[in-house]
Amino acid sequence: MEVNQALNFKGEINVQKPITKSEFVAQLAEEIQENKSTAAHALDTVVLIISKELEAGRDVTLPGIGKFKIQQRPERIVRNPRTMEQFKKPADKVVKVTVAKALQDKVNQ
Repeated sequence: MEVNQALNFKGEINVQKPITKSEFVAQLAEEIQENKSTAAHALDTVVLIISKELEAGRDVTLPGIGKFKIQQRPERIVRNPRTMEQFKKPADKVVKVTVAKALQDKVNQ
């Protein structure tokens, strides 16, 4: 297996490893023609705004990227796979991301 290849959860070989935050910041800095610290601050600010809005119960839509929303999960019975013990898991919230059609179409070209 080459250095730039990685196995996914199905055991299939992916051509590339996922991009890291530092690689993303470097590309962002180049695109907006700013230094890396400004680009890192911009990225951190976007993540902070999305987090705050989701905490407040509001959906976040980023045109061309997708929609972030909180989904409520009810209390349920779960099982520990190691011990097979069943127990009640309290209700919780999860973040769901729906990919925008424009992005999905671009990926499938």
